[in-house]
Amino acid sequence: MNQENQTMVTLFHFSDFPQLENGSLLFFIPLLFIYIFIIVGNFIIFFAVRLDKRLHNPMYNFISIFSFLEIWYTTVTIPKMLSNLVSKRKTISFTGCLLQMYFFHSLGVSEGLVLTLMAIDRYVAICNPLRYAIIMTPQLCIQLSTASCIFGFVMLLPEIVWISTLPFCGPNQIHQLFCDFEPVLRLACADTSMILVEDVIHAISILTSVSIITLSYLKIITVILKIPSGESRQKAFSTCAAHITIFLMFFGSVAFMYLRFSITVPPLLDKAIALMFAVLAPFFNPIIYSLRNKDMKEAIKKILCSQKMPNIFGC
Repeated sequence: MNQENQTMVTLFHFSDFPQLENGSLLFFIPLLFIYIFIIVGNFIIFFAVRLDKRLHNPMYNFISIFSFLEIWYTTVTIPKMLSNLVSKRKTISFTGCLLQMYFFHSLGVSEGLVLTLMAIDRYVAICNPLRYAIIMTPQLCIQLSTASCIFGFVMLLPEIVWISTLPFCGPNQIHQLFCDFEPVLRLACADTSMILVEDVIHAISILTSVSIITLSYLKIITVILKIPSGESRQKAFSTCAAHITIFLMFFGSVAFMYLRFSITVPPLLDKAIALMFAVLAPFFNPIIYSLRNKDMKEAIKKILCSQKMPNIFGC
């Protein structure tokens, strides 16, 4: 009987947004707009860097890779959210849930590592400019970027494999907007105390990246403040401001989402934090990188003007 029950759960059901079950379309339209903006904005940034030779340097290479990862990072969750908003059957298969968790977190880890590389790149460029070209070679950038993505996808495999072996015999309602470790593990009919070890490992990896980035930018700011020329100092601050903003948004939402351990929050707040982490932070990334950087704005304008729409884009 126990074995039969354990094989019953093949679908998970997502819970509705509290007290807003009848207002799904009110969320569908802005969420669809945000998703389209994220995809189009990040694709434009990615191709702007690839097509404009002036942007062929390590900093913009990392930005383009980050934008490319953002496209897939949001595609893992937002289309399913949109489907759930207009569908009566808000379900996902067990395999689909595992794949969503795996790709969502693997891409997230890869993005965190790319942000760390961007901080190191800015540290070398500003604190050791004479050796920058020697240290940050194109070959090294490719190797670091590739290693970040490989590590991100390999790191999550043991946890996903472990979860796939757990018995799920009911209930099967996920109280979150997408499949995530904690809400799914609550449904397992087995001892999941080992997840605490995984939480500690995740916390250590997150805090390591945060520490490296924080120390890098503290050193960068110290060096910038010593620059005698006000114009040069302003340019250096402007270059780093976008990176610091993205860093605060990304790791700030990560901290709210995954460094709570056993602390519980109301379901509405929990879903609001998930929206900030999975939707709002990626939404602001194209805006920050396109509006805060003159070279990027020129490259983007060049792409848009090539589409023969001068009256719209002022070409």
